Amino acid sequence: MSAIARVLLEMGYQVSGSDRHASSYFDALQQSGASTYLGHAAENVWGADLVIRSSAVRDDNPEVVAALAAGIPVLKRADVLELLMLNQLPLAVAGTHGKTTTTAMLICMLEHMGQDPSYIIGALIKQLNANAKAGKGAYFVIEADEYDYMFLGLNPWVSVVTNIEHDHPDCFPTFEIYKQAFKDFLDRTRKNGSALLCLDDPGLKALLPELSTRDYQVLTYGLDKAADYQAHNLRLNAQHCPVFDLVFKTREGLLLELGSCSLQIPGDHNVLNALAACAVIHRLGLPMEKALAGLAAFQGTERRFDVAAEIDGVVIINDYAHHPTQIRTTLQAARQRYPKSQLWVVWEPHTYSRPAALANDFIEVLNQANQVIITQVYAAREADNGYTPQPIAEALSDGKGQYIPDFTDVVTHLVDRLGQQDVVLVLSAGNAPQISALLREALEKTAEQADEVGLNDD
Repeated sequence: MSAIARVLLEMGYQVSGSDRHASSYFDALQQSGASTYLGHAAENVWGADLVIRSSAVRDDNPEVVAALAAGIPVLKRADVLELLMLNQLPLAVAGTHGKTTTTAMLICMLEHMGQDPSYIIGALIKQLNANAKAGKGAYFVIEADEYDYMFLGLNPWVSVVTNIEHDHPDCFPTFEIYKQAFKDFLDRTRKNGSALLCLDDPGLKALLPELSTRDYQVLTYGLDKAADYQAHNLRLNAQHCPVFDLVFKTREGLLLELGSCSLQIPGDHNVLNALAACAVIHRLGLPMEKALAGLAAFQGTERRFDVAAEIDGVVIINDYAHHPTQIRTTLQAARQRYPKSQLWVVWEPHTYSRPAALANDFIEVLNQANQVIITQVYAAREADNGYTPQPIAEALSDGKGQYIPDFTDVVTHLVDRLGQQDVVLVLSAGNAPQISALLREALEKTAEQADEVGLNDD
């Protein structure tokens, strides 16, 4: 929502908005000229011509009720996005996992090439220090969120799907319903446009035959040798991050080398994300060499393997992982980047329905960490139904799981037990980055005290 607000501001509209709590996004919008309110109240919408609501805002919200009573149109994100893109070509990146990073890579490549794209993305891009922009170039890049069917408000020129794995059970009760939503999204690709799918993903591989008669071009990417866009000669650089050669397979089966890709972020999953972004650039017919230079400069996004601190040998990383597959991928990247370290996971479950529905999957993946702390649930859009993730913690092997609801108690537990070279992965789509901040303060204080003792001994 903050990204939509920023684009509207930069397009010259008067924008106001409210939230339950202040945040860096809230403050940044206020500094950019938006009228902001803490808390939801009917008077906040007085004088507005249009109200845009997030999927988390319910029908009985006082601002929604007041707007409808006053005859002010109330729209969801899906109803607004196409209006923002009328004069630009939409490039949309969807998928259960990886869409934020893939979108950010594509944005940074286009920016590096001087294309001045508009964009909306669900995280802050580090080197751009922004999550949205109203550019004046030919392209509008958007992270296409499936929740509440938001991405069905788009008509992309190029559409990307990174993977399909059942998620958001509160919105999509079954995998078939979930898969159909993605199929409907792909079928909104414009005539003679392109759809790019990851061939390594089983869900997408099974979907491909159903897309064989479309009026848009369907292409694939991946490590699979049958893919149209492939990564060859995959290796790691001195920072344990991937380097690979980008190859395009023609219809005649010829392999064309398009250049070498070097990443600053770890994990084989980011090879796939980079392949997707590069494939979009190639479909647009833009110069690949300059695009790859932009990819090499990509520093990542906020809360995606985001190193928050390194203190006295301890590394603290924030990551948005809140689905079992995302957690597995983040752990694999951490093992690759820090092969000699003990991995601590601090997991804040996101919504009550997800851990309840996928409990066995969470147990399996969390067992891959050395130590695990599970906090209270971040309810997000759901009402408290009394669910607690404590049974997941108790089911972990070797006594490695601890259920510690309170953030302050989590930090105390960690400070007493962390050793040098330990890595703490704070996995959360909610408030748990507060743990990272508190832990950083506590470790810095401990390090200062140790230094003082050392000086006194001298």
